[in-house]
Amino acid sequence: MQWRNTRVRWGIVSVGLHWLMAIAVIGLFGVGLYMVDLGYMDPLRNVLPDWHRSIGVLLGAALVLRLLWRFISPPPAPVPEHTTVEHLSAHAVHWLLYGLMLAMVVSGYLISTADGRGVAVFDWFSLPAITGNVQGMEDLAGDWHRWLGWTLIILAGLHGLAALKHHFWDRDDTLRRMLCMKLRQSRSPDRQ
Repeated sequence: MQWRNTRVRWGIVSVGLHWLMAIAVIGLFGVGLYMVDLGYMDPLRNVLPDWHRSIGVLLGAALVLRLLWRFISPPPAPVPEHTTVEHLSAHAVHWLLYGLMLAMVVSGYLISTADGRGVAVFDWFSLPAITGNVQGMEDLAGDWHRWLGWTLIILAGLHGLAALKHHFWDRDDTLRRMLCMKLRQSRSPDRQ
């Protein structure tokens, strides 16, 4: 498998970033839901939020890397069997997912720095707070973070269902290209 994307398939960097970010989004959503109900005396009360923040920052870094890589190594051409509507919808959903992930990282950062303290990332480094102690910022950013999280997970779920529809119903190569599987259609060696 090649590092860079080709005209017909995703390269290993794009595939790796896709699945790493998918796992992070699903995991962060689950941990986020679990965290809001932790009691004051729960031993995970301090650990999970720190992990959630740290992984969220790393997700933001992966998003920046993924967007840079998208310009360095452009995506493959659309699967020939896709209609124009499917192609435009997929393009819009991808950019909406990127925008939602960015908004999640920003709102999470604003929650974490509302008291003027920076965000420690696994004790490796710390992101400084760019705002001081802003009245009401934690609550407002928290509301946005919650609604953006639900929107992101629903859209990601629909994205996954669309990939399954293409694989099992349409029997095209959409999912196979992201799973590094052999393509169904015959492709000339110079195009793979």
